[in-house]
Amino acid sequence: MWKEIKEREFGNVRPNLFSSRISKSRVSSIQLSNYKEILSSHRGSVNSLQVDLTESRYLLAGASDASVAVYDIQRATDHDERNLIAKHKPLFVLNKQHEHGHKYAISSAIWYPIDTGLFVTGSYDHHINVWDTNTTQVVMNFKMPGKVYRTAMSSIARSHMLVAAGTEDVQVRLCDIASGAFAHTLSGHRDGVMSLEWSTSSEWVLITGGCDGAIRFWDIRRAGCFRVLDQSCSQFGRRQPLLLRPTTNKKSSPASQSSSAKVRAHHRKSANGSALKPHTVGRISSLVKTAKQRSHPGMLSSHDRATAHYGVVTGLKVTGDGMYLLSAGSDSRLRLWDIESGCNTLVNFETTRLQSSKAIQMAVTQDSTLAFVPCMAITKVFDIWSGQTKSTFRGHYENVNCCCYNALDQELYTGGNDRQILVWSPPKFVSDETGEGKNGKAAATDDQDNWSD
Repeated sequence: MWKEIKEREFGNVRPNLFSSRISKSRVSSIQLSNYKEILSSHRGSVNSLQVDLTESRYLLAGASDASVAVYDIQRATDHDERNLIAKHKPLFVLNKQHEHGHKYAISSAIWYPIDTGLFVTGSYDHHINVWDTNTTQVVMNFKMPGKVYRTAMSSIARSHMLVAAGTEDVQVRLCDIASGAFAHTLSGHRDGVMSLEWSTSSEWVLITGGCDGAIRFWDIRRAGCFRVLDQSCSQFGRRQPLLLRPTTNKKSSPASQSSSAKVRAHHRKSANGSALKPHTVGRISSLVKTAKQRSHPGMLSSHDRATAHYGVVTGLKVTGDGMYLLSAGSDSRLRLWDIESGCNTLVNFETTRLQSSKAIQMAVTQDSTLAFVPCMAITKVFDIWSGQTKSTFRGHYENVNCCCYNALDQELYTGGNDRQILVWSPPKFVSDETGEGKNGKAAATDDQDNWSD
C-alpha cells in the first residue's frame, strides 16, 4: 500500500487507478471485523439486508420473526470496555406488536433508491408494506395473491416508482407507489417467482427467476418477455471490448471482389433453368425474418420452454456495469450470463452447496470482479471470470441467507438463520486501533521522537 501511495505522490499513478488499486487490496483482505459489531435484535433468521444507496450509512434488515430494523453503520451507539469495538444497536425495530406490522416472516426489505425516507417490506403474510422511516408508519399497502419471496426497485429509474414483486403466484406484479395501485402484471412463468432484479443499465428492463428454472427478461413497456435464457446457448468467456472487435465493413480485396462476381454470375446462369431469381431470394429472406419474429420468446414457441437451471432459480445479481448476470439455482450451480447476447459464459464455478428451498441474496463488488455467495453455513468469495474460490468466510453457526456489500467502506454484511448480522471488513492499521482508545494527549505523546520540541 505504501508503494502505491509513493507512486501517487510522484504522479506516476492516476487518481482513479490509485483508488481502484486501494479498493482491490482492501477487498482482498476482508475478514471478520474486530472493530465493528452489529447487535442484532431479531429473534428469527435474517432474510434480507440492504445498505441505503444515497448515504451508504443505514442498514435495513428483515427477519423471519416479522421484524424489520434499521442500523446506523457509520456512527456507533456504544463501545466495549477497552473502547476498541464499536457496537451498533438498531435505531428502531418494527415487529408484530406494531399496529400495521407484518404477521409472518419478512422475506424482503429494500430502501427507496433515492431517499431514506421510505422503505419497502415483503412478507409471507401476502402483503407488501411501504413505510415512512421518520414516523415508522405504513403509508401504503399492497395485497398479493400469495407469499412474497422478493421485492425490487430500480436504482436508476427516473420515470417510474414501481416495486416488482415475486410471489408464489406465476405472475410478476408491478406495484406503483405513486398511485398506490398495481401497474400491470407480467405473465410467462409456469411456477412461482423466487428471485428478481432490475437492470442496472435500463430502467425498463426487469429480470426474473422462477421455480420453473427459467430466467426471463421483460421490457415493462410492452407485453411478454423478450428473452428467455437457455443454458445450452453459450459463449466462451467475456465478450471483447468494442474497440477490439473486428470490423465487418472493410473494403474487400480485388481478388475477393472478382471471386464474388464469378459466383454471382454462376448463379445467374442456369443451364437447366433451376436458378433462383432475385425477387424469389428477397421473398425467402422476408419469410425468414417473419419466422424469426414469430419465434419471439414471449409467445408460445420452443424458446419459451428454455431453462437456465435444473430446478428453482434461487438468486440473481446484475453486475454494476449492467453487462453480466450471476444466477444461482437449487441444482447447486452458479452461472454467469452475458446480458447482451443472452449466452452462458461457461465460467466453471467451483463445486459448492446452495440452499434449495429458500431465496438467497448475493453481492458483487463495485468493479464486478468478486462475487459473495451464501453457501449453506459459510460465505464464499468467487472470482467472477475464473470461477475460483478466493476466500471462505466462516462465522455463522447456521445457514447464511443474505449478503450485502458496502462499496463505500469495502465492507460485507451477512445474515443467517442464527439470527446474527456479521460484519466483514478490511483490517485496521495498528496505529488506528490504538489511537482510537486514547485521548488526544496520549496519542500525541506516542507520535513524538527524539527530535520533537
